[in-house]
Amino acid sequence: MRALILSAVAACALDQLSKLIVVHWMNLKEIRAIDVLPPILNFRMGWNQGVNFGLFGSDSDLMRWVLIALALGICVAVVIWVRREGGGRAAEISAGLLVGGAIANVIDRVIYGAVADFLNMSCCGIRNPFTFNLADVTIFAGALGLVIFAGKSEKNPS
Repeated sequence: MRALILSAVAACALDQLSKLIVVHWMNLKEIRAIDVLPPILNFRMGWNQGVNFGLFGSDSDLMRWVLIALALGICVAVVIWVRREGGGRAAEISAGLLVGGAIANVIDRVIYGAVADFLNMSCCGIRNPFTFNLADVTIFAGALGLVIFAGKSEKNPS
């Protein structure tokens, strides 16, 4: 479980550090837009009160806390599942990436009332209107890793 914990801490810290630098130090929360390498990479401030792509978004404080509880519940379920199913170090790292990203977004919801999104990427003449953050990247990478690695080998005691 050491790999899970270390990758979760790293994913959470990376996301929170990126938000500290871009949202606060670079003042994206006030500027709202910074072109970094257009159109491939831009910073666009977005506050996501829902889940992916703003689904289930609401100004309701109740919904905010429901989403926090749901994220924490999923984190616990993923840790229990990986411990039971095994998959070795790769599955533990994948679970840690997912859990760390989810915890980072929970921290945002607690502090700001919404998740701070700022990455915007477009390519090949297609304009992407959506923003995301590094926690979203680690959640996606962790979920994909779990599909590939979880349950593939005996439990790996750590």
